[in-house]
Amino acid sequence: MPAKLRKSKSKTDGFPREAVFCLAIFLGEVKFPIYKRPENRYHKNEKQLTFGKAVSDMADIVSMGELLIDFTPVGTTEDGRLLFARNPGGAPANVAVQAHRAGVSAGFLGRVGQDMFGDFLVDTLKNCDIDIRGLSQDPDYATSLAFVQLSPEGDRDFSFYRDPGADTRLSFEDTDLSILDQCKLLCFGSLLMTAGPSRTAVPRLVGYARAQGKITAYDPNWRPPLWKGREEEGIAAMKSLIPKADIMKVSDEELELLTGKEKVEEGAWALLEQGVSLVVVTMGPKGCRAFTPGNTLQKNTYDTPVKDTTGSGDSFFGALLAKIVLSGKRPAQLSQEELADFLDFANAAGSTCATKTGAIPALPTTEAIEECRKTVPLLQL
Repeated sequence: MPAKLRKSKSKTDGFPREAVFCLAIFLGEVKFPIYKRPENRYHKNEKQLTFGKAVSDMADIVSMGELLIDFTPVGTTEDGRLLFARNPGGAPANVAVQAHRAGVSAGFLGRVGQDMFGDFLVDTLKNCDIDIRGLSQDPDYATSLAFVQLSPEGDRDFSFYRDPGADTRLSFEDTDLSILDQCKLLCFGSLLMTAGPSRTAVPRLVGYARAQGKITAYDPNWRPPLWKGREEEGIAAMKSLIPKADIMKVSDEELELLTGKEKVEEGAWALLEQGVSLVVVTMGPKGCRAFTPGNTLQKNTYDTPVKDTTGSGDSFFGALLAKIVLSGKRPAQLSQEELADFLDFANAAGSTCATKTGAIPALPTTEAIEECRKTVPLLQL
């Protein structure tokens, strides 16, 4: 594994879930809004709680994967104890919400626990007007949690509590396939590949979407702590999904991990040769680079004050996918001018997101994105 990727301070501790909450309470205060479970809201079978459709229209973009809680630091008490705020998170959910705020209808396909956190996440997506036909609650597995530590520069360090989480219990057989039948694009990641039954469900569901002619978009979202002791297996799992993608978003570090190529150009071409139509490489403050069989582009990002980078990459991807869907074209049909405009829009989305804390609460609207494009200078490095 490249040294750059091994430097991550993220870790997964084997504490019981009860101990995690005790630790959070002793180290600081976890802020929870007062919550009351609505009655007569679920249709229960033996192992699954499913939900009716949240919105009347079909979802243009469906995002499949993990939906979890991000506990983010929000300061300290007078005696120095850390304060954590509960935020909805998970890259695929962030992408869905950002895509919707950028102008398309969006749905989510995944699983959370039948617990207070799962209820909160379901309510969050409903309040964001996300189609939740594909979302279910599991009575036997808890919602996954992630504690986020921020550096002074706004960079993130994760500790995950997921052994396994309810998100990994997604199965092909229990999925309402109508949400895929009606969408235009399916976005997916690799985190559900860590355990079954989602390990087998993800490639089957992506294959089903491709057979229906849908655009598929892949963000590997490499998280080494979730593959602790099985890193090579995790890398192989990520690689196995590449041929199923029309669009890929990767960081420069992930690109090297997946292709073994140190140069971005060589790594991007290695993905294109596997059938990917559009490869977008995000490079933090350096912006992004995009590669298609016929075009190569580089776009600077915007010079916004960075407060928290949580969700910025997902904001970028959701905004980009929304623009592609709104164009009515497949990735290979985009002109260089269209792609350049879409990438600039996506950069502005990610930069705007980084000015606020949390993930879903920080995802910007189209109006906020366009305001960034008009008023904020490009970052020059």
